[in-house]
Amino acid sequence: MKVSDQVVKNLRMLIEQNNMQVGDRLPAERKLCEQLGVSRSTLREALQQLISLGMLVSKVGAGTYLQQLPNSWSQLQIVQPLSDLIDEDPSYRFDVQEARMVLEGGTAWYAAQRATEDDILKIREYYDQIAHFQSIGDADRASMADAYFHLAIAEASHNLVLIQVMRGFFDLLQYNVVLGRRKVYSESHRFDQLHDQHFKVMDAIERKDPEAARDAVCGHIEFVIQQVRSIDEEEARRQRASRLNRI
Repeated sequence: MKVSDQVVKNLRMLIEQNNMQVGDRLPAERKLCEQLGVSRSTLREALQQLISLGMLVSKVGAGTYLQQLPNSWSQLQIVQPLSDLIDEDPSYRFDVQEARMVLEGGTAWYAAQRATEDDILKIREYYDQIAHFQSIGDADRASMADAYFHLAIAEASHNLVLIQVMRGFFDLLQYNVVLGRRKVYSESHRFDQLHDQHFKVMDAIERKDPEAARDAVCGHIEFVIQQVRSIDEEEARRQRASRLNRI
């Protein structure tokens, strides 16, 4: 069992022991780390698993809240094996990207028609966070903001099924974003391209243009696929050349 999975079990016990109810705020990270005897990074990984499945909800600047009671946390087994597949088969991440195009093309389409002012503010907030964390070299938090940017678009669709699917997909989405950023965001000009693509998605939603929003998000994901494939091929060529030089 992964350490984060054990933390989830211990956190569940803590919630039940304290008789916490839906809507209650979890203790601050520092206190939770002390109570559970884990590092902050391990705690965050466990919390993210639960947030991705809609068991907890994180509110920017306000903390983490209980969204579903622990007796429904058995769904946790659904997502983790998917991220394990990426570790075992690197090509699987391209299947994830294709699935993202199908899902996020639809959520962007509906978001452009239904997004409220609060939805748009939330999308813009994560858009700004991506640039901020990237500028200070905090890749982990930039990746998190990137994933939340896409989740905020799904939530702006106001389609409960799409939102739930996207939340269930979130752990895999975040993992996929991290892998993509390690490659595509390694050069500044690529970050500028991706930042512009995010802007076009957000702008189309603000302008209430469903077709432009769908095309922008699908174009963004297709760009990432092409860039990662190109980088993988270049790395493979260098490795072959290195082997030949050693012969």
